[in-house]
Amino acid sequence: MTQTLDEISAILLFSGMGVYALAFIAFTLDLARRSARADVVAESGAERIARARAGGSTATLERPPVAAAPAERASASLRVGVTLAVLGWLLHLGATVLRGVAAARVPWANMYEFAMTGTLLIMGVFLVLLVRRDLRFLGAIITGLVVLLLGISTVGFRVEVVPLPPALQSYWLVIHVLVAILATAFFTVGFALSLVQLMQARREAGRQVRFRMPASIPSSTALENSAYRVVIVGFIFWTFTLIAGAIWAEHAWGRYWGWDTKEVWTFIIWTIYAGYIHARATRGWRGSRSAWLAIVGYSAVLFNFGIVNVFFKGLHAYSGL
Repeated sequence: MTQTLDEISAILLFSGMGVYALAFIAFTLDLARRSARADVVAESGAERIARARAGGSTATLERPPVAAAPAERASASLRVGVTLAVLGWLLHLGATVLRGVAAARVPWANMYEFAMTGTLLIMGVFLVLLVRRDLRFLGAIITGLVVLLLGISTVGFRVEVVPLPPALQSYWLVIHVLVAILATAFFTVGFALSLVQLMQARREAGRQVRFRMPASIPSSTALENSAYRVVIVGFIFWTFTLIAGAIWAEHAWGRYWGWDTKEVWTFIIWTIYAGYIHARATRGWRGSRSAWLAIVGYSAVLFNFGIVNVFFKGLHAYSGL
């Protein structure tokens, strides 16, 4: 029996998810290996301090400054993780393109397609950023999150290809939603950086953590600066999303703003990230406070997608469920 393009798309997507899962395992193994090495270094340092105390010396009792170690050669598991992530992305890309061809439109008209395209761009942004900066230590978080989101969407949100409702038959579907997906991709990377920043900050403060951060990971300050730059890019895209949505609403319903639930949450997300950028730039919100604010913003993005779209009714109820 001949398979349809949509069925082939689903096969490619599940294959991509499997490859992403293997990439997650490879990235996790690399972190575990480097974490174990950090434990050995920390224990040897503690032994030196103990010997100094026993000998009555006070010259080495101060905690040595925590600094990023020189770049070390990538382990086999790390190289495998990146290779598998690229392979999974290519399968993911094929699945997304075939879904669009099967529907004869852009593949982001319902929650299943939005999740498919959104996770594709999340992984794509991560891989592109790897060309400029070594962010491979985020691999486990990014691939794990992508697998989780794809798993939820394929189980709970998958729908068959159906014609677009009249309100979506507009070029604004291409512009408005694509820019929103790009913003979400950058917010995801910012979230991952902020999460690692919090763990690194605890390590630098000498607090006990269950998972010791590898020494080669950048300092919390460097991670915070990277997260800030990435979030600013996402915020610019989200601002355009808000503006384009208002223009589209005026074309479709004759008003720019109607206090629809989706509109309200889009503005709430914009406000949180605007507050993050403003507070960090002008109010001195640095360190853990800025990281938590970025995490709260991303939590609002996930809530907007996974809860508002499913459980709240309104003019934006295009989940397809």
